[in-house]
Amino acid sequence: MKLLSPAISRLARLRLWQVQNWITYPVAAQRNVLQHLVTQAQNTEFGRKYSFSKLFRVKDFKKNIPIHEYDDLKPYILRMMNGEENILWNTPINWFAKSSGTTSAKSKFIPISDETLKETHYKGSKDVLTNYYKNFPDSDLLTGKSLVVGGSHQLNPVNEEIQYGDLSAVLMQNTPFWGHWIRTPDLKIALLDEWESKIEKLAKNTIKENVTSLAGVPTWTIVLIKRILEISGKKNLKEIWPNLELYIHGGVSFTPYREQIQKLIGAPINYLEMYNASEGFFAAQNMPDDEGMLLFADHGIFYEFMPVEEYGKPNAITFGLDKVMLNKNYALVISTNGGLWRYLVGDTIQFTSIRPFKIKVTGRLKHYMNAFGEEVIVDNADKAIAIASANTDAIVNDYTAAPIFFSEHENGAHEWLIEFDKLPVSIHEFTDALDHALKSVNSDYEAKRYKDIALRMPVVHILKKGTFREWLKKKGKLGGQHKVPRLSNERNLIEEIKKIHLLSV
Repeated sequence: MKLLSPAISRLARLRLWQVQNWITYPVAAQRNVLQHLVTQAQNTEFGRKYSFSKLFRVKDFKKNIPIHEYDDLKPYILRMMNGEENILWNTPINWFAKSSGTTSAKSKFIPISDETLKETHYKGSKDVLTNYYKNFPDSDLLTGKSLVVGGSHQLNPVNEEIQYGDLSAVLMQNTPFWGHWIRTPDLKIALLDEWESKIEKLAKNTIKENVTSLAGVPTWTIVLIKRILEISGKKNLKEIWPNLELYIHGGVSFTPYREQIQKLIGAPINYLEMYNASEGFFAAQNMPDDEGMLLFADHGIFYEFMPVEEYGKPNAITFGLDKVMLNKNYALVISTNGGLWRYLVGDTIQFTSIRPFKIKVTGRLKHYMNAFGEEVIVDNADKAIAIASANTDAIVNDYTAAPIFFSEHENGAHEWLIEFDKLPVSIHEFTDALDHALKSVNSDYEAKRYKDIALRMPVVHILKKGTFREWLKKKGKLGGQHKVPRLSNERNLIEEIKKIHLLSV
């Protein structure tokens, strides 16, 4: 194993010039990606329908092909799952990543081709490693193992050749042989579907390993770390894994969890955010402590960026990299080497840098609060929760919020359900701090709160510990890749959760 680290480190350094090329010329890289995608798919059913053989410019591509949401492509995808070929992509699709939102039982099945695995997910992973070694040339990362807190890994056969499962299951099942040497636990544990017993086995079977990196959604990583500390009797992870040097996170904002995870680990390590979704590996931090994630411009995905105000319009405007602006909310539209064409992912992003192109995830198109013109997005909420926690010595495990609409006697408000790991000194002080923080990060919210003209003070409820976990379990969505929706413009979700456990304060 010790011989593996310097060998891969050398390969990473050799790859650096390739990475630097697409970082330096991202617009050209994107044109090449689109040309390759259209050429590959021109003889598919979808390619013939939209005359791919005649599309030579980005302008023509966008004019000819409408923007699609999942239900628009679903009939094609179901045929592919039944074994039909050359429908959306020109090579066989034997794998589908099952993706579903926490508010709906409806599942999405995202096609994953061999090209998706090699040119998108695995190439992205290599480039993350390349940039990591560039920043930390003396790293011992690969002298130990990576503990991945993935989702529910059960794979489900559609027929003899086609299977579906969580993205993490699909990637794990197709990992090159050397990947299994540097990962823990064994595949038979990693592939367990029942999440609560899986956490127990993960904890017990990894304590004695030389773990040098962790990866997973912060909420479930915290659950695992706490269980490991309970079993071991140690105060922090560094007492168990002294060589731990990296935590890779994604899926939700790290902002509300950073302080808690730092305390659980017990010593400074490196942190790296990645944006790796079922639809593709989009971006990752390439610089320590940089808020933005480097957009992967040469990884089999062509990107368009739709201003969020265009959502729902019949001929919605989108921009390429050459026209995007800093700090503006865009919905992500992608075309991929798995056959998603002008596909609306549902995530919203902002550019934090133009040279190079770096992004941050700000929320979901349908996860926001704008019942009163306040336009509160998830990024605002995460920052406000972090500020309020710091000001009141609190630690938040999870939260969700929704509007309280105008009544005959009262103006509107925002209702927050918050599960604390450590309660604030005073919930009234926390509420006041949350309100002030929201005003500081969102001028529209501040305007609506002026003299309570449209919004009165937030209403904050403390939830019993484990409430969100119980809600996810009731929905059949307990696991590393499932998340509680932060914000909603409707009250269905918040009313469901309130019925479980609401502590009066």
